[in-house]
Order: sequence, then structure tokens, then C-alpha cells
Amino acid sequence: MTTEQQLTDMVNSLTEEYFAALRKLLRIPSVKGPAAARAPFGEGPREALDTAMTIAGELGFQTKMVNDAVGVAQLGESADYVGVIGHLDVVPAGDGWSYPPFDLTIEDGKAYGRGVLDNKGPALACLFALYAIKQLNLPLTKTVRILFGSDEESGSADIPLYLAAEPAPVYGFTPDCKYPAVYGERGMLRLCLETDICAGSGIAELTGNHHSSMVPDFSRLVFADGYEISAAGKGSPSNAPELGVNSIIQLAQALLADTSGRLPEDVRCYADWLVKSLANQHDGAGLGIDFEDRESGKLQLTPFDWSVTADNTLQLGLTIRYPVTVTEDQILSRLSANLPPHSRIRVVRSLPAVMFPQSHPMLKVMQDVYERCTGMDGTPVTTTGATYARSMPNIVAFGPSFPGQKGIAHNSDEYMLVADLLKNMQIYALTIYELAK
Repeated sequence: MTTEQQLTDMVNSLTEEYFAALRKLLRIPSVKGPAAARAPFGEGPREALDTAMTIAGELGFQTKMVNDAVGVAQLGESADYVGVIGHLDVVPAGDGWSYPPFDLTIEDGKAYGRGVLDNKGPALACLFALYAIKQLNLPLTKTVRILFGSDEESGSADIPLYLAAEPAPVYGFTPDCKYPAVYGERGMLRLCLETDICAGSGIAELTGNHHSSMVPDFSRLVFADGYEISAAGKGSPSNAPELGVNSIIQLAQALLADTSGRLPEDVRCYADWLVKSLANQHDGAGLGIDFEDRESGKLQLTPFDWSVTADNTLQLGLTIRYPVTVTEDQILSRLSANLPPHSRIRVVRSLPAVMFPQSHPMLKVMQDVYERCTGMDGTPVTTTGATYARSMPNIVAFGPSFPGQKGIAHNSDEYMLVADLLKNMQIYALTIYELAK
């Protein structure tokens, strides 16, 4: 029997044990919270780390916690190591679930729960992939570390804490994006467009279900006299705006249609600008920033937040994912020329594009394993997402979503096919073995 068949059979034999462990992790609401003792990103992420370390210890791995931020499960003793890093923090559950968000529900071949895709399910699949290698006692020349992060959804501040105490892997991957292997990640900007409005606007509150990782599905404006205008949309990940309906745009349209006479003229003009510039223009064409290139395609723009301050400033939050050959200065220069009056740009977060050498032998291993396991083209690709590959040296994103699977993470009823979770475990077992043998 070939090593590949041995690993596949061993992975399949671990199904029941894997899902029992996954249920333990999914039951922890590991959303970022206030920093506490031994919990820099909140009690929930810390509990998830501790649980993962207990699971790894029960599987016979060496374990340790690094700066209370990253949990390590290790096989081997050599200094050089292959690093596989997933994360256990999750975005808030939100509304609209058909199943308990913080639990594992398996129905009709699908596994549901917040984090089952992003990223507890795939991270744990990597641990069990290494467990399959361990159980077969396959010879490895490099140490393998499965790393469990705790702050990926809120900026990846856990990685600097890890690297302050530990060396980076010689190579590896994060199971937190898509297949095939991802050699390039677009540049990302999170901006706040600040616009001054008249002091007598009468707007008391401008709020909604607003988060930088999502297309918002609810927005509301309340006037000082209690009169309210609200709008519903459809949520989707912010890197798939075409799959959602943005409630901010819906609210602006509702404001323009309102006949109460409460809306000041400057706010009406702003709402008109917002609709004309942003409605269904996910490539940024309405703002003159519709860049694209051969490597990564078109720019992607998502309004995710709209609020008003006590000093009568409208604040519009935007996420922009721009092609790998474009610069931040190009984006800001074009954008500055297309703002409403009395506006300015504040850069909240900036992540330049990253590119991994396409000729690197690690990508060849990933391509070969993926093609053998799926029969599909494994040519490396680029992504609109932001993963640990931006923060951890020498790694790329690899899985867990297969081509055509998009817009599932961060939504209600987040799910993965049971068959895909097991296929991921097979792919990861073979990849880890090939990289470390």
C-alpha cells in the first residue's frame, strides 16, 4: 500500500474523533473581547486556545503557549520547522441562524457553526492530519508545528507576539483562504471618509450591523425628534460584495425617497453622492479607482460603516482590496478627487500587497498534492483576502474552500461540507508529509 493510501485510510478512520474535538471548539464563543490576565484578546479566544492545547496533548503532541497569543502543537525536535497556522478567534455570530451558532450541527452532509469554515474546522483538520502522520510513524526530517492563533479576525496582533519569542517557520501554510495555493494577496486599505455637515442637521444617531469584515445587512438613521429611517440588506463577506446587498446604500436611497422634510440639504446631497458613487459599483468605478491587472483582476470596494459624530461629521468606512501591481498612493490620489465637499480621507489600516515566489518548490508540492487529491488544476492563484501570510514569514494560504465556494464565512449558517472537511484533512496530511519528510 502506498503512503498516500495509508494516509487517506488513516484520515478516514479519524472522522468520529475529529468531529468530537471540533464540537468542543465550536461551543466556545471565541469573539475578541477586553484584554484580561493571560488573555490579550479576551477570555473567549483564550479558552479556545486552552481547549486546542488540551486536544493536542491528548493526541500525544508536545504543546506550549507562546505569549498567551498562539498555541503550539509540535511533532519533532529539529530546529527548522514546517509551520501550519490557523486561527480560533471568530467574528460575532450575528442574526439569522437556522442552527445554534456556537455548536456543531451536522445535517444533510453539511457541518454548521460559527468557525466551522473560518477557521476552527480547517485548523483542527491540520492537527488531525499531523496526527495521521504520527499514528503511521512516517519518517520526517523536519519538525512540524500546528499553530493556533487567536486574533486573525481583528488584525493579527497575535503573530508579532509569537515571533517575539519564536523563530519563523522555514515554510508552511495557513488553511484560511481557498484552493489552489495562493501566491499573492492584494493590497488592502481600510479608510474613513470624514465629511462635515451643518450643525442643525438634527441627526441623533446613525448606526447598524456594521463590521469591517462584512457587507452590512442593517442600517438606521434616527433624528433628534425620534423619527427613524432604516434599511435592510443582505450580508456577505466584505471580499465578496457582489454576493450581498449593502444596507448603507439602501439607507441612502431610503433617505432620498423620504418625504418628511427632516433631511437637511447637505445630507441629502451627501446621500445622493453615496448612491451615485457606490451603488453596485464594487470595482470603484464611481470613485475613479477602478484599477485592475492580469495577476489579480479588478479592484474591490465595500462600504461597511456609516456613522455620525457629536461634532456633526459623517464617517463612512470603506474597505478596498486593490490589485497587486497598484500602489496605495495611486488609490488615494484618485479617490481624493472624487469626494463630496468638505471631506477628507483618514487611513485606518494599510496592508501592502504580498507576493510569494511562484517558482518556490513549496508551491510545486502544493500544486501536485492538490491535483492528485482532486483532479483539478492546481496552478497557484491570488486572492482578495487577507491571511496570516501577510504577518508570518515564509508561508502562503492553502485552502480550505474549493473553487466556486464563496461568501460562506462570516455569514449566518456558516458551514462546510462534511466531505470537504475530510478532503481537506487528506490534502493537508499529504502536503505536510511531503514538506517535512
